[in-house]
Amino acid sequence: MINVADFEEAARERLDPGAYGYFAGGAGDEHTLRANVAAFARWELRPRVLVDVSEVSTAVTVLGTELSMPLLAAPTAFQRLAEPDGELATARAAAAAGTVMCLSTLSSVSPAELAGAAPGAPQWFQLYWSQDRGFTGELAAAVAEAGFRALVLTVDFPVAGRRERDLRAAFALPDDLPLPNLPVRLERRDFHRELGAIVDPSLTWRDLEWLRSACDLPLVVKGVLTAEDALLAAEHGAAAVIVSNHGGRQLDGVPASLDVLPEVVDAVGERVEVLLDGGIRRGTDVLKALALGARATLAGRAVIWGLAAGGEEGVAHVLALLRKEIEVGLKLLGCASPAEVTQAHVRRAGPPYDPGRGAPGNCRNP
Repeated sequence: MINVADFEEAARERLDPGAYGYFAGGAGDEHTLRANVAAFARWELRPRVLVDVSEVSTAVTVLGTELSMPLLAAPTAFQRLAEPDGELATARAAAAAGTVMCLSTLSSVSPAELAGAAPGAPQWFQLYWSQDRGFTGELAAAVAEAGFRALVLTVDFPVAGRRERDLRAAFALPDDLPLPNLPVRLERRDFHRELGAIVDPSLTWRDLEWLRSACDLPLVVKGVLTAEDALLAAEHGAAAVIVSNHGGRQLDGVPASLDVLPEVVDAVGERVEVLLDGGIRRGTDVLKALALGARATLAGRAVIWGLAAGGEEGVAHVLALLRKEIEVGLKLLGCASPAEVTQAHVRRAGPPYDPGRGAPGNCRNP
């Protein structure tokens, strides 16, 4: 297996059809799911030549933590459906790769258990805000106590999107799957409906002030698709925003994450760190996101395919091949590091370049 697509095919063969459909599927007609991947083909890279790339680093700093590459493991629920060790295997592989794993609220392990699987590794926690505010506060405190580096609040989930693959398959969670980060027992036979009962649909931007007072960790707001919401996130104390449409799993018909990225970067890129989630399948996808202003990217399905295909080793393999693709791409772009990738290195596919607009500069001096 030499690319993410190979790992997905292996995962499809090994997974129960219901579990594969859960991980692979999106909402409605899955227009947004497909758009997330297709969006990268609408942008072309502009390499610069005769630049010294004898020494290239893929390292990047995100929220003050140096990572081996501008790619993090996105929060993905119910990972034990893919492999018995689930989130623990992903955590160990991400730690070995030198990058962040973001643990989902809908995971089979607690923050302390994940921290124990990879001591000292940079880890984030993705939060679904419960209707039980006391439980939410206790969970945030447990995240901080376990040594996590950031709290990622998902804001595009007042209710679960209608995911028709799951409905057709009558997909249900196993009775023995632990869910330690939820305040109530989840009805596993209709868990999408139950998730809507767990999250609090009455939340507003003012509630972020309470969350910041309850937890000192940097707050990352995930699920932003407009400049207006990005500005509100910055005004309410977010340290970073993640441009994301929940992998096409919530509201079908919204734009691809990559297509929204420039709007968000223009609005808040000088105030908070901007990350991109959605559609990452290649190292060149990461480079295009960097060129459009992202500090780093997150990948969820690519990691899950590695986990399902080969457990911890499979995740490690996927992360290594993506890092290698990023490194090769940097050299071919003429950049010695992710920080040198700028808007000058990408153009919208379509009409030829107009010289009247001025030529972009060299990678070293854009």
